[in-house]
Amino acid sequence: MSGLLAAVFATVWLTACDDPKPADKGSIADRKESAAQPADPVPERHRIALVMKTLTNPFFIEMERGARAAESELGVELLVKTAAQETSIEQQVAIVEELIRQKVDAIVIAPGDSVKLIPVLKRAQAAGLAVVNIDNRLDAEFAQNVGMAPVPFISVDNENGAYLAGMALAEGVAEPAKAAIIEGIRSAANAEARKAGALRAFATNPAITVVAQESADWKIDEAYDVAKSMFEREPGISLLFCANDMMALGAARYVQEAGRRDVRIAGYDALNDAVEAVKGGTLVATVDQQAGRQGYLGVVYANRMISREAVPLETMVEVRVVTARPERP
Repeated sequence: MSGLLAAVFATVWLTACDDPKPADKGSIADRKESAAQPADPVPERHRIALVMKTLTNPFFIEMERGARAAESELGVELLVKTAAQETSIEQQVAIVEELIRQKVDAIVIAPGDSVKLIPVLKRAQAAGLAVVNIDNRLDAEFAQNVGMAPVPFISVDNENGAYLAGMALAEGVAEPAKAAIIEGIRSAANAEARKAGALRAFATNPAITVVAQESADWKIDEAYDVAKSMFEREPGISLLFCANDMMALGAARYVQEAGRRDVRIAGYDALNDAVEAVKGGTLVATVDQQAGRQGYLGVVYANRMISREAVPLETMVEVRVVTARPERP
């Protein structure tokens, strides 16, 4: 027997010895047939877009972080799109139009405007995309008038959060005091709700008179300028509510430069810089509206809607007022 033939027989004998069970006559054919069968196709991941106002505000960075956590947990593909600024409404509209063309499965949107985004979001629904509204509420009456189907809304009670921050400012005020409010974009529902909450808080104290209300469009530099003009017209202002932390920090910078140590300022968003400002006494309070939680739930709800699962039409995330005072047990 040649060496090559002996090696072949040895290989066959070893293979047979390795198999503890005798193969039945059909086993080889079965294996061939099994190998010929195509593997089960890997299901495509749901593509969900998160559309925010900007990433220049740390609030939205935290919102994206929460959405990314949901992406990892659910195995979806998350596309994050933002406008250049919080006032770039037309850019948000263009982003949604492009997402419709890309045929994503769902859009989770924090709209910069409560009305102007509705027509394009209606077109998204008509194209079969699921839509989830977070942070700033779309105008329900206008949406109904144009025939847009109801969309789930995830946010906080902005009026109540601002009321709590306003009460932190008003607490202990016994002598006559002048108050002012720096608002967000006036066409945004959350800006209007926060203004209303602050006004309600100031109205609880008869010693407080609101003497100025102006918008700084959520921007830190614009708030600096607005605060400057406010205090030049009304130098007696001692209480200032700002509808977000970026504006509060801008206003606080002017107040510090002007040497006004008697002014109490509250913000809204609980950005890291604002929390540090509360600890240092520059701000009296800020409001944590759990941006990460809103982003997370937005993606979770969108994923359920793609699978035709029911989701709540409204979900309110808890607000937390941050002050220098230790929390009570």
